[in-house]
Amino acid sequence: MGLSEIVGHEKQLETLSQSLLKGRLHHAYLFIGPDGIGKRTLALALAQAIHCAELESDFCGKCGACRAIQTGNHADVRVLAPLSNKKDISIQQVRELEKTLSLRSFSGRQKMAIIDPATLMNWPAQNALLKTLEEPPQGCILILIASNAGGLLPTVRSRALALSFTPLPRRLMVSFLISRRGKTREQAEILAALTMGSLGAVSRFDKEKMIEKRLDWMKTLVSLRAGDYRAALNAAEALAGNREETLKFLEWAALWYRDLLTFRVAHAPDKILNMDMLPQIEEHSARIEADDLFSLLSKTGEASQLIQRNLNRRMVIEDLLLRAVERP
Repeated sequence: MGLSEIVGHEKQLETLSQSLLKGRLHHAYLFIGPDGIGKRTLALALAQAIHCAELESDFCGKCGACRAIQTGNHADVRVLAPLSNKKDISIQQVRELEKTLSLRSFSGRQKMAIIDPATLMNWPAQNALLKTLEEPPQGCILILIASNAGGLLPTVRSRALALSFTPLPRRLMVSFLISRRGKTREQAEILAALTMGSLGAVSRFDKEKMIEKRLDWMKTLVSLRAGDYRAALNAAEALAGNREETLKFLEWAALWYRDLLTFRVAHAPDKILNMDMLPQIEEHSARIEADDLFSLLSKTGEASQLIQRNLNRRMVIEDLLLRAVERP
């Protein structure tokens, strides 16, 4: 284990490693980038490098301090997120965090707080955090993690050193999945394309068996032949049974329509995400007009939003699939 084994993000890793080595870490950082690409992983790795009992300015991953940080049990490293029954991070949570940071370090080393996602702090919580950002307790580091900075107050953003993160390159993803996740090259290529540079998404795809499920979902969508509205209604009934499964279907359906549209307007096989479905994509993209594909892609996103707002799942999916039926 160690900082050198972090996958990707070389520039950000070099910046943090050099600052750690020279004892010049900033009091507050803002890690910005898409979800699931390793921002929290790097933040925790930095905490381990600070507290590791075996290595200087790096971490072993095996000592008590490293293991405690990885499991969320280190007294000097806090990860702040919404409580299990809440949607945001409250002012009370931030005030409790500030009180903790003001106390003396248990280990004698720097204390760290990771707020993830920082954009879920409500406005009072962000305003409360400003005091700590403006007058940080000695020996404390704050790391704010966000997919974008738009949900943070300008005064919060301006007091943290921003590091921007981008998705991992496909070649790096493929190499990692083969060498460290035991995937075949074909599996690695498909996962790297579908997850668009997110190792977090790879783990989720594996856990939820998304690769296997999308084959059934594809069969459902391509079965909606011209004028067969009964098939659309039957498919909607089957897909709407479970909320989470319905949302997963819509997540993949958006990728499917995106691929059809990409092939239809650009004829670019190398840009296809469901690359193992290229023959089906080529066939079906030729049968649907580009304007209709634009509409279906938009409606798929709208359907996901409606279901997340607890509208009737079956009605939402019926509306989408009836629109997806090919015109006679």
